[in-house]
Amino acid sequence: MPNLSKVSDRSKLKPRRDPYWQRLAQGCYLGLRRISASSEGAWSARFFSDAEAKQVYKPLGDFKELPGHLRFDAAVAAANEWFVHLGKGGSPGSLRLIDACNRYLDHLSATKGQRPADDARARFDRHVSRAPSGFALIELSKLTPMHVSRWRKWLQESPIVSGHRKGEARSASALNRDLSPLRAALNRALDDGLVSSDFAWRQQLKPILNAGSRRAHYFTKEQRAALRDGAREDFQKLLTLVLALPIRAGAIAQLRVSHFDCNLRTLTIGKDKFGANRQVKLPSSIAAVIEDYCRGKPPNAYIVNQNTGRPWGKDAWKDLFKKAAVIAGLPEDSVMTNLRHSSITDLMQSGIDPLTVAQLAGTSISMIQKHYGHLTQDRAQAALENLFIA
Repeated sequence: MPNLSKVSDRSKLKPRRDPYWQRLAQGCYLGLRRISASSEGAWSARFFSDAEAKQVYKPLGDFKELPGHLRFDAAVAAANEWFVHLGKGGSPGSLRLIDACNRYLDHLSATKGQRPADDARARFDRHVSRAPSGFALIELSKLTPMHVSRWRKWLQESPIVSGHRKGEARSASALNRDLSPLRAALNRALDDGLVSSDFAWRQQLKPILNAGSRRAHYFTKEQRAALRDGAREDFQKLLTLVLALPIRAGAIAQLRVSHFDCNLRTLTIGKDKFGANRQVKLPSSIAAVIEDYCRGKPPNAYIVNQNTGRPWGKDAWKDLFKKAAVIAGLPEDSVMTNLRHSSITDLMQSGIDPLTVAQLAGTSISMIQKHYGHLTQDRAQAALENLFIA
């Protein structure tokens, strides 16, 4: 077995197709392949994987940027880094950051539907694929906190590139939205064993706390009615359902006639941010409205749509919402999500248990308790007051 640590010994190796291997530890080998007499060779690592019951390999490069006498040590360091990665359960393959993003898109499409996947894909295209310094092509096993910190700084300093705020500075809430898909993709890679630690991004991709708190307006029923009545006729239909159900507006906009069962008075909510399909049992009043909206439409038609026939989306309703909000005298920073917040608040104040509210709203009980738990505490305080005997 040759001694690959010496330049003189390496120069005497005969060119051949297979690498020359040197044992570093049990099951761990460093290899050098010379394909011609003029070539100084390319390094690789070999490891016996008990899980796969076979040898796995990883190319390490030629380290030409280093003097000859330093290349062996650099190759050993790179090989050992890979061996440690495998020892912690990491994948033997060379997975790049963009590969992890693409794998996550497949997962997102299968579990939550095509619309969330398309939104994440657009963010990856704008913010990962086009990031400087080859960020998207970094191998996951070589990703460092410095890489992610530099990327976050670049993103934070970049203006918004699409939508009605194009060209404006990125707000804290906008940054959180753009960080979220990459954080989810990397966490998915960790769950799948493609990396052995989240050290590279755990702190660097944390969202900014309370970034969207300014939008947490509560509207009374009178304010909500004024908003609906001041809206354009086709938008009024969408608002009617958004006000009647604590469901995300985007999910309501995607409802089709086939999702409504008029006999059982149930509405099947397709895959939205929450994930899997779920059924909501409707009261007769809401069921009657939806039945009227569905009348005469084929099963694949949207229950509500724009007067042009196109489906609703946030870009279609933003300006209409703002105009209706002005007519209703609502705060300038009012947004559609305030309506869902108001509905959930009413449900919690009515005494419905948090689990049921979470199921209706399509969110986790932990999120309900985090944002609306104080309402339960207020009811408990009132109940305790009734127990007191003076």
